[in-house]
Amino acid sequence: MSVRTFWASASTLAIAAVAALGMAQPASAAGDNYVALGDSYSSGVGAGNYTSESGDCMRSTNAYPSLWAAANAPSSFKFVACSGATTGSVSSGQLGALSSSTTLVSVTAGGNDVGFADVMQTCVLQSEATCVSRVNTAISQVQNSLPASLNSLYGNIRSRAPQAHVVVLGYPRFYKLSGSCIAGLTETERGAINNASNVLNGVLAKRAADAGFTFSSVVDEFTGHELCSGDAWIHSVSIPISNSYHPKAIGQSNGYLPAFRSVA
Repeated sequence: MSVRTFWASASTLAIAAVAALGMAQPASAAGDNYVALGDSYSSGVGAGNYTSESGDCMRSTNAYPSLWAAANAPSSFKFVACSGATTGSVSSGQLGALSSSTTLVSVTAGGNDVGFADVMQTCVLQSEATCVSRVNTAISQVQNSLPASLNSLYGNIRSRAPQAHVVVLGYPRFYKLSGSCIAGLTETERGAINNASNVLNGVLAKRAADAGFTFSSVVDEFTGHELCSGDAWIHSVSIPISNSYHPKAIGQSNGYLPAFRSVA
């Protein structure tokens, strides 16, 4: 073989190898069988464009699961997250979407177990002392009763989808302290609510790790975009009221989606 023929053959093989690698990447992404579980932070409440089939579950095409699926074209995509879901209702009502062929799962759950909506309503409508007391009650639930509920949910997910990479996503801190808000909750109330989010995220991270799942915080993504930041990606008290304290569409696309994508 001449030197020229050798290099021509080598070049052809190199080009073919590069082409093969280029083809392999989409094939890998297309091989995922993705199931999105969870509560309103996964269904996309507050992000608009809800699908008609989802009804009161309020699944949005702007929610991070839909955005990820649109960008990555998995082999299958089942979006069953539902507004108002608890760890128990995810277990009883959503896990039928999982199977032994599921390769990727995302889930947010825990906020409704400790009365997230009631905490925020109490803090908006009642006194600072009552607000802080209600937040402390929720923190006690997070520390004492929620771990067992999470263990049960995560165990059920693993049982249904033994081969899946499971991503547990956390919740944002709601407030920028000493921020731009001149009305509404006091700094004491905002600080208490942020602390509750920190405690909840800590428990979620620990339970996820113990289950062999991946925890992805969204706190970094939302930092600088909390309420009172001047550029909030979270709705304050809003009409419709269901939007209140949920991510806007930009919170899903620039907050939750990058947090999920970084580990998915």
